Amino acid sequence: MSAPTSRGGAAVGRLSDLSPVEAGAVMYLRLWGDGATGRANAASDFDIALGADRGRATMLALDRLCSLCAHHGRRPLVRHGLGCACLGADENCFAQMIAAASEGAREDAMMMASLIVRPDFAPALASLSEELGLALRRMTAAIPLPTTGHQPLNAVLH
Repeated sequence: MSAPTSRGGAAVGRLSDLSPVEAGAVMYLRLWGDGATGRANAASDFDIALGADRGRATMLALDRLCSLCAHHGRRPLVRHGLGCACLGADENCFAQMIAAASEGAREDAMMMASLIVRPDFAPALASLSEELGLALRRMTAAIPLPTTGHQPLNAVLH
């Protein structure tokens, strides 16, 4: 039987399969969890991409979001290493929450937030997810979506 905290670390995919917003969410979660140096690197990225004021606000949103996960999580959020190409189950849930919130899918973001933190903190987590997600959208607007090699859904319906 595996330890309860290893459950969220199971590889469920690869970072290269994610959209730019989702991959950014995972990368910044990993940087935040890497300590002061990682957080300084994230803050620098935000400042460069968004300008000083928006960069600071985005770093504050990331810090609040990750702190909320760390202090009020249902269990510890498991992360893979910075250079790891794998996508862990917890990281995927985090990325999907950020992406859903950035698209205005608040109910979906709330559902995923309730998987990460206690129910009384889920609304705050979903709101912070929207802030971070919108900033990541601004940062990645010019990056094309990854291709999987699969045909679009409409190409296989009939």
